Amino acid sequence: MRLIVSYLIGLVFGIGISISGMANPAKVLNFFDIAGSWDPSLAFVMGGALVVTFIGYRYVLRQPSPLMSPKFLLPTRRDLDLPLIGGSAVFGIGWGIAGFCPGGALPALGTGRTEVFVFVASLLAGIVIAKFLQAALARRTQATA
Repeated sequence: MRLIVSYLIGLVFGIGISISGMANPAKVLNFFDIAGSWDPSLAFVMGGALVVTFIGYRYVLRQPSPLMSPKFLLPTRRDLDLPLIGGSAVFGIGWGIAGFCPGGALPALGTGRTEVFVFVASLLAGIVIAKFLQAALARRTQATA
């Protein structure tokens, strides 16, 4: 049941990304082109997502537990550290260069365009490299401790 619910949530997200045009990198890049062919639609998509999320969290967090899990798994850390800031910067730079974020790229795989596959392959390679670097840093930290 959990797999079916996850699939349906992903399907709704993918349809929303596709309908809003956010699977089209040109539309996203035009949002960043303030001096040229600026397209404010990304701001409206993000604003709509914020409103839905704000209302949804207010409702969901009043429940004793989630429907598909025994407890809520919410972040507990509130500090800003180098991995968070660096990851955010890499995400933003990649989004600005490619016009894709991971959420928009996955539904765009259905278009069959080569650049989407290159982006997703690069995304997966980046995840593998980041995990490798995290493990190497953890080993180094343990060795010096």
